Amino acid sequence: MGEPIIRMDMVSWAYARSKDWALKNLCLEIEEGEFIAVMGENGSGKTSFCRLLNGLIPHALRGMLLGKVTVDGIQTDKSSLSQLAKKVGMAFDDPETQLFTGKVHEEVAFALENLKLPAKEIEEKVSWALKSAGLSAIADYEPALLSGGQKQRLAIAAALAMAGRVLVLDEPCSQLDPGGARDVLSLITSLRAKRGLTVVMATNSGDEAAEFADRICVLEGGNIIAFDTPARIFADEKLTGSDAVQIPQTAEFARAMDSLGEPLPQLPLNLDEAEKSAIEWYNG
Repeated sequence: MGEPIIRMDMVSWAYARSKDWALKNLCLEIEEGEFIAVMGENGSGKTSFCRLLNGLIPHALRGMLLGKVTVDGIQTDKSSLSQLAKKVGMAFDDPETQLFTGKVHEEVAFALENLKLPAKEIEEKVSWALKSAGLSAIADYEPALLSGGQKQRLAIAAALAMAGRVLVLDEPCSQLDPGGARDVLSLITSLRAKRGLTVVMATNSGDEAAEFADRICVLEGGNIIAFDTPARIFADEKLTGSDAVQIPQTAEFARAMDSLGEPLPQLPLNLDEAEKSAIEWYNG
């Protein structure tokens, strides 16, 4: 196994004028190509965690950073935002805060133009990102006229155009209906497979984390209290009994069966696994 694409060594962060640490002594490694879900109740540090990866912390936000964050061989506090932007793309929970140009294609091109890339390279990256996000047909639309799902896809397209190796998503589906959320996550999964992207996604949804993540990092009060596979995280009743982790609906079904004295053969984390477990239980 090669060098981790993301490493945090004893990382702590406190915002200016705050008496408390938003993040405390974080230590972890993320391998290239992994999909990591970051979970925790509101205020646990998920957004601050995401901001560490693209350099907003410490370059754009005032505060105190201890420890070392390394992304694709670059120590974030010793680099520039423009250097990190070539490696890390980020989309926030509210696309409205990111969209401010007059056309869809201009939105994707904006950050690339700020990096002063050659015009041909910008055109190629914009075309690829729009096609990947399924937005080519509306490239000349005004972002304000798009649906919520389309706006989120546009924010992700803009992040993709920038992202060389890592895509960071801060609760990208929090304002979408279930259908829109599934479309966005399916898009991310497809792009990850095609490009070998490493994806870090903050989410409050156990269903999203269970279906799409390779591992889940659980934050509580700025501390990492667990970092493991979805199967192990959701099987831990101490974790799922807290506000830090929302259990998937399929796992709730398994626990209900168990309470009735009819345990399923395995803890299902998605609908396919639930169907298989229910059939095995019935046949047994």
